Amino acid sequence: MDSFTTLIEATDLAQALTESDLRVVDTRFRLADPGAGEQAYRQGHIPGAVYLHLERDLSGPVTATSGRHPLPDPRILAARLGRAGIGNDDQVVVYDDAAGAIAARLWWLLRWLGHPRVAVLNGGLAAWSAAGFDLDQGAVKPRPGSFFPASGSVRAVTVEELSGRRGKAPRLLVDARERPRFLGQMEPIDPVAGRIPGSVNFPFAENLDDSGRMLDAPELQRRWLRVLGDTQINAVACLCGSGVTACLDLLALEVAGMPGAGLYAGSWSEWIRDPERPIATGE
Repeated sequence: MDSFTTLIEATDLAQALTESDLRVVDTRFRLADPGAGEQAYRQGHIPGAVYLHLERDLSGPVTATSGRHPLPDPRILAARLGRAGIGNDDQVVVYDDAAGAIAARLWWLLRWLGHPRVAVLNGGLAAWSAAGFDLDQGAVKPRPGSFFPASGSVRAVTVEELSGRRGKAPRLLVDARERPRFLGQMEPIDPVAGRIPGSVNFPFAENLDDSGRMLDAPELQRRWLRVLGDTQINAVACLCGSGVTACLDLLALEVAGMPGAGLYAGSWSEWIRDPERPIATGE
């Protein structure tokens, strides 16, 4: 089938379901109820889709110094992808029921492992159902594949870089959390409210229209240029609460034709593990 590397429409996915090199992955997840996504998958999913869990499959173990969803070990993730039936030559399509806010994490991880043929279903499961396409029930048991990680086209930024202890820190940090959390006016998840000093805000929902579909490239570029100014894109890193929804900002930048920003995967939940790290609040 043709290669899709950012977004795919529901109609294109439906036409490709019989292609031998297509692998569809359901990543639905609820932070307040970690088992809800898998349960929903068993009740109804896009035909042929396998399920990968954000915390069990797409994150590494949480430690005393990590954020809530640290990056997995590349070798462990590659083995898990292989067990899910994904090989290096396959076209992967990822979806969720959160307009891509979870699915974009796997999109980024696959590119991190050197796999460019991965796309997020534009509009997610809602777009699939709105187009009138059917769902299957139960769990899919894929034929295991072989996935070998390689050097990827995206970069992970570490807290050591941000603290100036290693490498070169990004010039601009873009926080994908909702504005009240960024300002420190509320914090429903992490124990400390606020933001990394000097960071700017681009909530991930601002990449989407009212139906949860990604805005078109010109509009995305217009919105992002207001935030980035004259900062070179390779000097930008995105973050959020735990390195998940920031990936939707990175996907939007790719759609806008502005690739090259990094991901601070540890994000706010890692930054606040050390009380010596500075925080900012307010406007």
